[in-house]
Amino acid sequence: MTMTKPRLVGLTVLALLAFAANSLLCRMALQQRSIDPASFGTLRLAAGALVLGLMARGQPRAPRDGWAALALFAYVACFSFAYLSLAAGTGALILFACVQLTMFGAGLRAGERFATAGWLGLLLALGGLVWLVAPGLAAPEPLAAALMAAAGLAWGLYSLRGRRAAGPALVVSAGNFLLALPPALLLSALWWPQRHAEPAGVLLALASGGLSSGLGYVVWYAALPGLPALRAATVQLAVPPLAALGGVLLLGEAMTPRLLLASAAILGGIGLVLLGRGRASQ
Repeated sequence: MTMTKPRLVGLTVLALLAFAANSLLCRMALQQRSIDPASFGTLRLAAGALVLGLMARGQPRAPRDGWAALALFAYVACFSFAYLSLAAGTGALILFACVQLTMFGAGLRAGERFATAGWLGLLLALGGLVWLVAPGLAAPEPLAAALMAAAGLAWGLYSLRGRRAAGPALVVSAGNFLLALPPALLLSALWWPQRHAEPAGVLLALASGGLSSGLGYVVWYAALPGLPALRAATVQLAVPPLAALGGVLLLGEAMTPRLLLASAAILGGIGLVLLGRGRASQ
């Protein structure tokens, strides 16, 4: 059955809001010091595994992918620790840029070639990312920026593994979340002396895992059949601005000129790359 346009738009917007909410929920919990980052990540994975597992009930089982689960764990752990000091919008921008750059790098390695506009866009995005994290008064904390960049790399690798996954995306994701839990529990055990978890922090972590991650992926998978690949990649450009706007409105974070200009360079550059890839494929 063909999906109606209003339904497609509604599902897409809802999924993008869920992805932006992940940054806001994590930053809110850690900014208030209501939970430690290791516990936040573990609860997020547990809630995501539960919701995705319930949604995937009755579907055929899919082969487990240990490497994908390890990449998912690395993403969640680095993401959580990075938000100890990063603003929501800055973190989302670094994450998104590194995810896309990882995917572009994999495409180049596989023999994909960009048009001239694509190469210019890649240089513009890289330049914007370097400028954003370069030392200066408005630069993010270096270790936090490096952790978020590592989270972006891990999520990019996880996405690449997902392209080759055998089985329904929902079932595969549920299995990956479940397999990522043991290393997350190990990290929580190692972090035990610094462990703290207030009810508010626990609720935010469960909301991040069960709603923004679990249900967010379900909604995104429902929207994907109606989105061409290029459009699906392009609409995700909205996630960092949504996270930045949410950080300003809900968390009282500042929207600095450096963040605005770097956002324009990174998102504009990625848009050029996507446009170049679309024309090349046509």
